Amino acid sequence: MVSQFVASSNPSFLQRIIGGAGIPCEIMFPSGRVERFGKEAPKFKVYFKNDRLLKFGFDELAFADAYVNGDIDVEGDMAALMQLRIKLKDKVRFSSWLKFIATLFLQSETTVNREAIKAHYQYGDELYLSFIDKKYRFYSQGIFHSENETLEEASEHKLENMYKALNLAPGMRLLDIGGGWGGVAQYCGSRGVRVTELTLGEDSHRYISNLIKEHNLPCEVLLQDFLTYTPAEPFDAIVIYGVIEHIINYDRFCKQVWKCLRPDGRLFLDASASIAKYDVSGFARKYIWTGTHTFLVLQDLIDKLLGHGLELMHVENESAHYGRTMYYWAQRLEENRQMVIERWGEKLYRAFHLYLWGGSQAFPELLQAYHLVARRMERRPPVASKWRQMLGWVGR
Repeated sequence: MVSQFVASSNPSFLQRIIGGAGIPCEIMFPSGRVERFGKEAPKFKVYFKNDRLLKFGFDELAFADAYVNGDIDVEGDMAALMQLRIKLKDKVRFSSWLKFIATLFLQSETTVNREAIKAHYQYGDELYLSFIDKKYRFYSQGIFHSENETLEEASEHKLENMYKALNLAPGMRLLDIGGGWGGVAQYCGSRGVRVTELTLGEDSHRYISNLIKEHNLPCEVLLQDFLTYTPAEPFDAIVIYGVIEHIINYDRFCKQVWKCLRPDGRLFLDASASIAKYDVSGFARKYIWTGTHTFLVLQDLIDKLLGHGLELMHVENESAHYGRTMYYWAQRLEENRQMVIERWGEKLYRAFHLYLWGGSQAFPELLQAYHLVARRMERRPPVASKWRQMLGWVGR
């Protein structure tokens, strides 16, 4: 049964969202009235502190706004709550759409990338280090060989896979696009590989510089956008972990890879992915990833790689690994709740809390994750004439 207040304005709303999901839960309304769904003990409890959202129903962003601003509280299993997300519509506000279009077409990609990175990482290293793995500090999916493995073990497997796929060996030169907190330099540099790290974050640049000095690694870090980078000589291999989401122009990206990679050199790329470009939720666009962030569109990237002389060697689905990674991130954030709130405030904690738990349940139904390996060929393939390109387009 739905509360009398909700029933009077939208009788099927909560029943549609909650009743059909089969997840036992409990809802407390502003009046103090409690409604229970399911016969078993509730997995979570939601407390509405006011009735604004209940009058006409709500979408995904409205619920997120209410949670971030403290108008809703949640107790219990956040993962179970996030399973209801698929039943909420993700409506794009006109003002948000207008801002996105203006950013996409009126600003340079390099400027947008720099500003987006600055906005997301403005809180300093400590926030992210409070929930990512402690050994290599990756802000992208680990690879789990079993359910009992830790984040730290999963991050090491991630590096092992890359090292093997790129055929790395001591003395080789590796370009890491988006250095993060230096996991690639730490792992590969300690094995004699000369790593050049590129990063747009000043905190990242500082952290990696200190890491290189501390461990005496044969590596360097540059505060440099990959899209405008010109190496003194091509690299033996390139790795890009979870950064292609910030690079919207795949054509330009592939041209840069060709320029920065020697013939027969290999590229290793991994990323979170979606079926359509720019398919980012209103919540994530507002609170987490600003600018023109877009999940990887695998089919589009593969098309550009092949067109720019990069032979595809391997593609692997890592969706389950990304979901498990974010599950552990969310748990670790909760363990550090008090510290995060004291340093950055309740609102930021709630935004990241929702982001990480939402991500843990998004794979593979709403999002996917992949890694791919490609090899640079000796020559670029011939470019089809405009007539042939047109015929190919018409035939789709």
